Formats: sequence, structure tokens, C-alpha cells
Amino acid sequence: MGSSAANVGAVIFRTNLPSLIQMLGGSISGGCPNVRVVVVGDRATGKSSLITAAASETFPEEVPPVLPPTRLPADLYPDNVPVTIIDTSSSLESRGKVAEELKRADAVVLTYACDQPSTLNRLTTFWLYEFRRLEIKVPVIVVGCKLDKRDEEHHMNLEQVMAPIMQQFREIETCIECSAANLVQVPEVFYYAQKAVLHPTAPLFDHETQALKLKQLGALKRIFILCDHDMDDALNDEELNEFQIKCFNAPLQPAEIVGVKRVVQEKLPQEKGRLETTWTVLRKFGYNDEIKLKDDYLTIPFKKAPDQSLELTSEAVEFLKGSSAHLTIDKDGVLRNSELDDLFSTAPESVPGANSPYKDAVERTPLGLVSFLLSYLRRKSVDRKKQQTDRNVYQCFVFGPKGSGKSALLKSLLGRPFSENYAATTDEHYAVNVVDRLGGTKKTLVLREIPEDEVKMILSTKESLASCDVAVFAYDSSDEYSLKRASELLMTVARRGEVSGFMVPCLFVAAKDDLDSYPMAIKDSAKICQNFGIDAPIHISVKERDLNSMFNRIVTAAEHPHLSVPETEVGRSQKQYRHLVNRFLMFTSGTLNLIPLKISPKRSRKWN
Repeated sequence: MGSSAANVGAVIFRTNLPSLIQMLGGSISGGCPNVRVVVVGDRATGKSSLITAAASETFPEEVPPVLPPTRLPADLYPDNVPVTIIDTSSSLESRGKVAEELKRADAVVLTYACDQPSTLNRLTTFWLYEFRRLEIKVPVIVVGCKLDKRDEEHHMNLEQVMAPIMQQFREIETCIECSAANLVQVPEVFYYAQKAVLHPTAPLFDHETQALKLKQLGALKRIFILCDHDMDDALNDEELNEFQIKCFNAPLQPAEIVGVKRVVQEKLPQEKGRLETTWTVLRKFGYNDEIKLKDDYLTIPFKKAPDQSLELTSEAVEFLKGSSAHLTIDKDGVLRNSELDDLFSTAPESVPGANSPYKDAVERTPLGLVSFLLSYLRRKSVDRKKQQTDRNVYQCFVFGPKGSGKSALLKSLLGRPFSENYAATTDEHYAVNVVDRLGGTKKTLVLREIPEDEVKMILSTKESLASCDVAVFAYDSSDEYSLKRASELLMTVARRGEVSGFMVPCLFVAAKDDLDSYPMAIKDSAKICQNFGIDAPIHISVKERDLNSMFNRIVTAAEHPHLSVPETEVGRSQKQYRHLVNRFLMFTSGTLNLIPLKISPKRSRKWN
């Protein structure tokens, strides 16, 4: 490359990103307070002269062997982020110091001398492998210095020379040649270094496929859905303008909107992307440098009590239903696994059904998905005092011994057919669906199956029952031991509620009612319920689809949290004791008020 004006401006970049957002303007940083750039390279490649020229805009006749840290002001580049440049020595004695600086770097400027071809060869024979040995994982800007000293004998095409090197070393972000003596492309060196940190390519672009990465596509899809208010798969003028204002705080003029649409419709593959613009949009919509939603977008920004519940508004429910339906390929309203992954690709930890115990918790429909996403602000203790609640989401813990029919009950909530195949439950499972109520209202019911072997562990904390609205105890009505074990579990839960203060309504469920019960089953189960002071057992048969309004009865119990709350003998004794103490205190206080107080008269005293 010669020093002609036509060639001086040549710069090789990593990326070429066509997208709607590239047609719009503006840039912001990712909140980085300072970019630390370490300059390394062979001896006499122009490191110190490059730094001095960038800082002073003059070419130094003499420079010290190693410059102290140099700071470029924040207002030098559009992102308003200062750059600190660290010069390094090329001596062998300084190798350890250089390694320490590299490990603290945000970006590396690697220099070679345009008039010394051997220094260019050293990039691939030493320096780039040294970075990998030291596990330096920051962007590298390769810079050819002393462009003014290159003669025709050493003429080269930068793109042809660097293309295979960049193919082998993906950490190279940009290649540029400059002249500190002529002040040619000196500021650009550190602009590209800063840009590589604030607007990195790697999270966005797959160099192998030369296409956007899946995370980037997922993020853009989410952003598009958020902006497409009328859900017609296109941004109208109003939506496009709102997008522009949100991201860049500047409205589009009508002529500019027409221009944007024209460019997007043409889908020019040669359109060069602007990483600054892409990152501006992603950060405005809550993404970090790893294309993941930030924690404050995924967590509730306030503390809630253990027995406090949280529900989505009707507007949020409708939005989620519309968004999930919008993503179905054939518009059949059923989300396939790939579609569900797409919906949550930017927040994989939130994917319903991704991990146990949430696997298969809902049907893959917009309504089912929304049911799952309805979160658990209302204090249940307040509802209990009011003796009613008008919440819309209730969580029911399902207890029971092995083989009692817990899993079948959960599957029936999802409308799945009965299966004779039995497998003992070893992990918690959830089922979520909507329950139709009289009068046309709908409530969301969450069933949480508690494995028998996990009951002790789950109830080990004081708040273990805080999120529970109703507890169901299932037993096999044909098995005397199953009833006995369900009764023991009811005792355990009831006592935990009395001790912790998080008492919940409880229902006793005689499952497998299609089987012949043992002779004393009905009498024994009724006596258990009577002893605890809860409603009589509910007989159901999932196999024969006779659920006896089971789910409506659970919701009814949740709506009246003061009813069907079990009491143990210990609890009743303590309650009676507290009642007697209160009566005694009231009696004592009243008696004291009735006793006349006799006050002896005292002689008056005169003060002189």
C-alpha cells in the first residue's frame, strides 16, 4: 500500500451486518467508564510515537523508550468515553510486566512497521500466539505504523495480506495503517480500539457463517415484537418513529421514514452495518454485552413477604398471549419446542419447561404459556383476616404417598389422558391451567406435586408453606396403608402451619375411586377429616374421568382461606391455653378497675 490519498484510508473490518436498525442513527456506550488500551509490538515499530501523536496531534522528534500512561479525553470520540493508553517495552526483561498489562487490557493495539516486513511476519510467528498463551481474550487492533516510510519495493495490498491472518486469528477486530509523522489515521487507531470494546463484534456476528448469531436474532425478534404494537408483522410509520425516539431520542421526518423502508425492502446484502447503532438498540432494550437481558429486567424491583403474591395485569396477559401466538410458524396457536426456545432465547433461565420441576407444566399454547408465566402483591394473611380473596392465581401443594395418584391428578389438570404406566415421583412437578368458574370468571391454578421422600426437606424452613394457598392430600382409596400415610402427611403439614403461622386450607382426596375400597375405608377417612376439622374426603377417579369438580373445589378453598384449616391436638390445646390466659388477663384487668383506692389525707404545707 502506498501513501496516496486513495490508499491511506483503507481499513479492514470484521463485520458486515445488514439490518433495519443500521439504517437509523445514533450511538451510546455500554456504560463503560474508561477504555484501557495496551500498545505492544516489536522494538522500533513506532509505538511511542503513535501514542504521542494521538495525544498531542504533533509528531515528536524524540520520545522516551516507554511513555507513562496517556489519557485521551472523553470528548475526543462520539461515545464520550475516555481512553487510557498503556505503552510497553519490547525488551526481554519487561516480558512479565507486558503480560500483566495485557491481562488488564480492554483492547490491544499490536504494531508493526510498514517499512520492516519482518515485523509484520512477527505478528503470526510470535505475538498473536503469545496472546493465546496468556489467554488474552480482548479485541486486537493490528496497526501498521510508519506508513510514510514505505517505499514501492515494499508495496502491499493490506486486505490481501491480512485476510488469511484474520481468518486464522479471530481476535483481530480491525487492521489499519497510519503515519505518526504525517498525522495520517492516528486518531482512528484508538477510535477503532475504543469501538471494539464498546461495540464488540463477537457477540453479534458469526464469522464462519457470515451471519448474525442466534442470540442476536432472538434479541432483535423480541425488540420487533415489543415495537409491533398492532402485531401485524410490520412496523408502521408510527411504530417506526416511536422506535427511533426510544433508541436515539430523535424523531424521523416523513421523507426519512420513506428512505428507511426503501432500503429495508431492497435488502441490500452489501450494506455495511454500524455496530454502534446495533448496540444502541440492544442496550436501550435492556441487553448486556453478552446479548442477555440484564438482571433488573428479569427480577422484581422490590422485596415481598413470604406469603405475598404477585399477579400480571390483564394488559400483560394479553400481550403475552399475542406474542406467543405471533411466533407460531403455522399460526396454529401451539408453540413447538424451537418456537418456545426462540421466544426465550435472550433469557433462557426463564424458559417454561426448560428444567425440572417445570418440565411439561403447561400445554404449549398461548393460554397455557401465559398461565405458567403468571407469577406468585397481596398478603395472604390479610386475605385470611378478611375471610376471602379475589386473587386470580392460586398455588396448590399436592401431597400423598407413593402410588396415591398425585401425578395422574396433575396430568388431568392439563387435560392429558390417563395412563396405566406407573413411575414413582422423585422430583417436584408442576401443572398449570385455567379453571372456569361460575359466572364466566377464570382462575389460574398451579398444582405442585411434592414427592413423599422430599416432604421433610421441603417443610424444613419456616416459610415453606408461605406460597401455598391450598394443600391436597391424595391417597389410594383401595389401600389402607395409603390412607394412613396420607393422614400422617396431613398431620405434618398441619403442625408446620401452626408453628410457622402459615396455615392453609387442606383437602383430603380419595383417589382411584374406581377400585374396590377396603371395608372400613369410608368410615376411617371421614373420621380423619373430622378429627382435623376439615371437609369430608373428595372421591375421584382420574381413570374414569370422574373428578368430582376437584379443581373448582380447590379454587373455592383458596378463595376462603379461613375454612377447612386443619387443627392438631397440640394446636387445639395451645389455642385453648391462649384463650384461658387472655380471659384471665381480661378478668384481672377488670377486677383491678373495680377495687376502690383509699388515699390518706396529708396535712397541707405552707411554703414561706
